[in-house]
Amino acid sequence: MSSLYNTSVLQLNGYNISYEGVFPAFLFAALNYMIILFCNLTLILTIVMNKSLHQPMHLFLLNLPINDLIGSSALFPQLLKEILTNSRRMQLSACIAQAFFIHIYAAGTVFILSAMAYDRYIAICYPLRYNTVMTNAHIMKIITLVWSSCVVLIAVLFILLLRLPRCRSEITLSYCDNPSLLTLVCEDTTINNIYGLFISALSQMIANGTVLYTYLRILIACFRSKQSDTKAKALQTCATHLLVFLLLECLGLFTIISYRIKNVPPHIRRFLGVSTLVFPPTLNPIIYGLKTKEIREKVMTFFRRKLFFY
Repeated sequence: MSSLYNTSVLQLNGYNISYEGVFPAFLFAALNYMIILFCNLTLILTIVMNKSLHQPMHLFLLNLPINDLIGSSALFPQLLKEILTNSRRMQLSACIAQAFFIHIYAAGTVFILSAMAYDRYIAICYPLRYNTVMTNAHIMKIITLVWSSCVVLIAVLFILLLRLPRCRSEITLSYCDNPSLLTLVCEDTTINNIYGLFISALSQMIANGTVLYTYLRILIACFRSKQSDTKAKALQTCATHLLVFLLLECLGLFTIISYRIKNVPPHIRRFLGVSTLVFPPTLNPIIYGLKTKEIREKVMTFFRRKLFFY
């Protein structure tokens, strides 16, 4: 039994793929990852390389594709390796690193979307004060607070996890996260569960409270506005932002519930977990990038120049 406490290799019981299905599954996952990389890197480079896009809204938006790349890159390389080699073994250190960055991605998404909602609230409800309030220093404070909060909250989560000895080496998912790593522990995990629920509740209260308040105020301001074009533009922007936020919240909520309910089939738990790491990183750059006029024009201009050059 003592040797199990020091095991450094874990067994991941992920997806059971037949020999004939290996190539289609690998191709599908690789194409999905390439789309995520291409779209998010395009959005990042577009914002960074165009000084006209160095505005508060776009600076907040810049953090979203960076965060999406963290989450997707924590999942897809290991998933592709698992599909291609049909190997379900993973080093404990790699598993912990993957879980850490997946949780950074999850926390970062809700905090970044909350910061973006706050920016839209100031821009639409207090347009005359926007440039005074949203200074570069204020923006950097918010961005620093977002990332530092994510790192501190998740670091404490994993410090609490790593203090416990393990007596199992089998994970029922195809990737690693904090709940799956806790199943390897045979000692009391009450403190871990309480802290995990605490940071989940805290992040949800901050995110949902911020988004609910800001978008409610934005809707009120839009309906009071006499300028129909301004109202339509504001409502369109808010609708797309709210759509992404609700999608993420639903996937995250169902994933958390699936871990708390023991009767949930493992394949549903796997699907919900992977969906949270696949759909938002794929949709975010399209919705936030192509739906934003300034970014869409810069991207189209760049590709036109490249095509004309060739």
